[in-house]
Amino acid sequence: MSAFAIEFMGLLGRWVHLVTGIAWIGASFYFVWLDNHLLPPTDEGLIRKGVGGELWAVHGGGFYNAQKYRVAPQVLPQSLHWFYWEAYSTFLSGMFLLCLLYYGQAEIYLIDRRVADLTQLEAIAISLGFIVGGWLLYDTLCRSPLVRRPAWLAAVIALLCGAAAYGLCHLFSGRGAFIQFGAVLGTIMVANVFFVIIPGQRDMVRAKREGREPDSQAGVRGKLRSVHNTYFTLPVLFTMISNHYALAFGARYNWLVLIALCAAGVLIRVYFVNRHKRRLRGGKTSLWPALLGVLVLAATGAALAPHAAPSTSFAAAAPVRFSTVQHIVAERCVPCHAASPTEPGFSSAPKGLLLDSSEAILTHLAVIAPQVQSRAMPIGNLTGMTDAERSQLLDWIRHGAPH
Repeated sequence: MSAFAIEFMGLLGRWVHLVTGIAWIGASFYFVWLDNHLLPPTDEGLIRKGVGGELWAVHGGGFYNAQKYRVAPQVLPQSLHWFYWEAYSTFLSGMFLLCLLYYGQAEIYLIDRRVADLTQLEAIAISLGFIVGGWLLYDTLCRSPLVRRPAWLAAVIALLCGAAAYGLCHLFSGRGAFIQFGAVLGTIMVANVFFVIIPGQRDMVRAKREGREPDSQAGVRGKLRSVHNTYFTLPVLFTMISNHYALAFGARYNWLVLIALCAAGVLIRVYFVNRHKRRLRGGKTSLWPALLGVLVLAATGAALAPHAAPSTSFAAAAPVRFSTVQHIVAERCVPCHAASPTEPGFSSAPKGLLLDSSEAILTHLAVIAPQVQSRAMPIGNLTGMTDAERSQLLDWIRHGAPH
């Protein structure tokens, strides 16, 4: 497949993934919000009908009255809307992108031989093992006695997520590890919908149509998985955009960065979920989860901030010449960052960044420095930049980029 075809299919795939992801997450956030804002009905007729909570809202020039039944209505309506294609479409488009980019071009996006010397088949097998194994382990935990202790269950899941982040960052490139972590969580989310939430709902509908009393435990199990999904959402969204930020995935301790930023997302989501229920606490919501999340973000930012460092032993005693820098860039960067890339797999310069002239090099120093320092570029070190060359380039920039 040509580089252009891969790039164009990637563009369409990302577009679909973004649209379906917005639809799924939007519906998920709305129903979590709705569930936490329902008030006990005051109308005796609604109570007799089995309504457990209701909410009045105004939107788009109209009034809405949402009602939730304790188990199910006495008579099912002819038209019943289901929410699941948003989740399935997001998963399918995400897997399409994973296969197209990270499996089809594993040597570029997934494998970094400085981290682990994997073949393409080994990397793909490990990736799929994490995705499938992550779901099986999570599902087993949710069916274990731990389910009766939600806080303990959450703690065990958090520890396993941390272990997964550490393992992935020591097997794949930083870029690949972050995406794989998101793929594991995203798969758990959609599997919750496919294997637990929707089957439970179908059982309840079938029971009503057959004149049986629905099993309320199906709703309880679905609610637990739905709650888990809402806390996974922000970490998954972070990993979706992480490949644009080498300061995160290219950090020396990138697994700690991944854990910290995902934890911050969970804490901030906890605050908003708690805020939905503030009526149960006299209109008050503790700010501590949000503050802790912000502190984690601030601490991570401080840890990632660049610090002045002396030249390494690779740096020459004399100042590095611009001609030397131009040679390094021409050999290690221009194969991808040119109007017509010569590196296989690229039909255009990544992010449109051209480095094939002295003016372009001088213009983009602020972009070049962090990418080279974090070792995010050259991507997968495809062009074989040496530590000496990396040191020379950074030393030249630190000394004001003389030319």
